[in-house]
Amino acid sequence: MWLSTFARFTLPALQRSSAMACQALRVCRRPGQAAGPLPSYLTSMQLREQQTLGSASLPLACHSVRHVRTLDEERLMEVEWEDGGHSLYPFTWLRDNCQCPLCTLESAQARKLLMSDLDIHTGVDVVEVTNDNKVSVVWPDQHTSVFDAEWLKKRCFSPAARQAMQEELFINERYYWDSKLRIPTADYQEVLHDDKATLAWLLALRRVGIVYLKGAPVEQGQVARLAERIGYLRLTFYGHTWQVQDKYMANNVAYTSGKLSLHTDYPALHFAPGVQFLHCINQAVEGGESVVVDGFHMAEQLQREDPEAFRALTSLSVDFTDTGTDYCDFMLQSKKCIIDVNAEGRVVRINYNNATRDSVLDLPLHQVQPFYRALKAYVDIMNRPQNVVTYRMEPGDLVTFDNWRLLHGRRSYISRPDRLRHLEGAYLDWDEVMSRLRILRNSVHVDV
Repeated sequence: MWLSTFARFTLPALQRSSAMACQALRVCRRPGQAAGPLPSYLTSMQLREQQTLGSASLPLACHSVRHVRTLDEERLMEVEWEDGGHSLYPFTWLRDNCQCPLCTLESAQARKLLMSDLDIHTGVDVVEVTNDNKVSVVWPDQHTSVFDAEWLKKRCFSPAARQAMQEELFINERYYWDSKLRIPTADYQEVLHDDKATLAWLLALRRVGIVYLKGAPVEQGQVARLAERIGYLRLTFYGHTWQVQDKYMANNVAYTSGKLSLHTDYPALHFAPGVQFLHCINQAVEGGESVVVDGFHMAEQLQREDPEAFRALTSLSVDFTDTGTDYCDFMLQSKKCIIDVNAEGRVVRINYNNATRDSVLDLPLHQVQPFYRALKAYVDIMNRPQNVVTYRMEPGDLVTFDNWRLLHGRRSYISRPDRLRHLEGAYLDWDEVMSRLRILRNSVHVDV
């Protein structure tokens, strides 16, 4: 089994760090970089012949405080580290985050100090380094706060430290890909029963956006079993799980045998599911191949090639709708930009499903044609052969992917009565996935 080899490569890294990367690409890149070799700090290993799944980390240094002082005029505490670096901490932030039992409930890591009781203009009476390398702060009311050096270092307000902390918390860095992608692949049973395999799976899912699991039993219920490794399934109007089959009077275009164009699932919900599982129970006689593209990569290409179209799709809200009966009656309506960006302009979510894009288009008349031109430009980029990955699921295969990032589709297919195509699907939210990833990252670190 590949896990023993995988562990031999990755356990030393896991012992040193909680910041790990996982990827499986022959040609990949980070946002803003040209396609090329893998980053040097990533290691990878061979899994099941042609597929790879790797893990690496950055060492965690032990920081010691050389000196501490107050800058009263600026209302900052300055820490000088033994390595020569300096960090600045506002008085107000330090008082707000006092770790003593009166101010923090340690068992829940929750703040007890009320905002109404916080003096946001507080000064400081005394700061000093304790014998055990902690920083002690005595406030004007003689309340004392003691801060661990590592705790302070990780929360330094420098741009580099803030970026490192956000990467550790959210694993924001992605590896963009095109048709050359070799989808990361792992063993379903190992992911189900081994924490290290589960952690590797979730890291690859976050970094790359798609992971293939092989060897699942060819029966319903496997997506629910896999979800239990994370937390719980996302209940939607189609149920906790749903069966992708030809259906009479289908309430969704997925329940037909026709081609499905590239799309994200459920933009008609204001908070669309973040992760999707699809398990192949039976494949069609002919056709039915799956296709995926990296929506973030496509958005970056659009921004580079057609900035005006990118601005339109990141600023104009589009109506989505979904109406029918399944788990219960539903009549959904939402407004979304096709491409969501954060305050830094980084793409964070794609919202596009041509089937559920509403005929209602709440735009001023002069913006209608520019919107269509922009959307067509984005779809054309997605459909370029050099951007599309095609694969065919066989019974026992289970694919997991990022529904906020990937757009997926399906070629039309032909079934016969004794061989009806059947996939079982389920959703989770990224909150649950990231929660389990953080827990596993910490528990694997502790266990080894």
